[in-house]
Amino acid sequence: MNMDKRSIAREVIRLRVQQMVVNEWYKAGRFKIPIHLGFGHEALAVAVSAVMGRGDWLFLTHRNIAYNLGREKSLKPFLDEYSLKPTGVAGGRFGSMNLIHPSRGILYTSSILANQFPVAVGSAFGFTVSDANGIAIVCGGDGAIEEGAFYESVLMAASIKAPILFLIENNEWSMHTSIRERRVDIDLKKLASSLGVLYVSLKGNNVFAYIQALARARKQILTSRAPLCIEVKVNTLGDWYDMKNPLYPQGKFVKYHTGASPSVMLSEEVVLQKNADDPLFVLGKLISEASVKKMAVQELAHIRKEMI
Repeated sequence: MNMDKRSIAREVIRLRVQQMVVNEWYKAGRFKIPIHLGFGHEALAVAVSAVMGRGDWLFLTHRNIAYNLGREKSLKPFLDEYSLKPTGVAGGRFGSMNLIHPSRGILYTSSILANQFPVAVGSAFGFTVSDANGIAIVCGGDGAIEEGAFYESVLMAASIKAPILFLIENNEWSMHTSIRERRVDIDLKKLASSLGVLYVSLKGNNVFAYIQALARARKQILTSRAPLCIEVKVNTLGDWYDMKNPLYPQGKFVKYHTGASPSVMLSEEVVLQKNADDPLFVLGKLISEASVKKMAVQELAHIRKEMI
């Protein structure tokens, strides 16, 4: 698959800088709705947007900001939407947790955990009935796969041979509770295999590798007219320490879930974590740290100009 690596890199950086702006507005109290930021999800969101065909549909979760930004370059319509203005991307009617953008392929977004899975399967079946050349891509987290709706959706998709990609973002947290604290491990590969569904595991935040893997998966789904499951290891960045007391003298670790992240500051330094958990750090290793910094400066200047 041919790809313009510079343009792809700029997209990853754009999503990070735009989210940093949203975070600053959130900290300033400019939004009256809950927003789930997706720091650390940028590489996957850009890859999904890059491989989507004209007739594909995307189904999202409450943490949809990176995917929405990935499908629409301008930030202002999203700031207006989050401010519930009629000039917002959805007329100020959907806010954040249910934000859709049908003209850009985002057909449905659910604030209800795992609710997007059955809706996506039904829509994917529509491709089968109409013999349309498209697939459904439905995102969910490691918390969503604990719901019965997920199992039933995979079972139904396998049974009716629905052309659907189940894309599971495993960040190991649901709310502020880690997998280790709330349940036993779920072997998603074995679960998918038990239903005859192909499974692929991705990690590393290499946006170029993600694009190639997702493109192969899309082609496989179109050829087989059957579902496929991809589990991606992600780390939602922006955590911090709070509530200092005798039990936690340094403060209790707070894993980022919703609202503004106090540990993320708007600046030209866009790398939040200097390891492979941060797509921007990985990008710096792939195209050079200097290139990432230069494009981040340009993107921030562009956004500030747009806000005038």
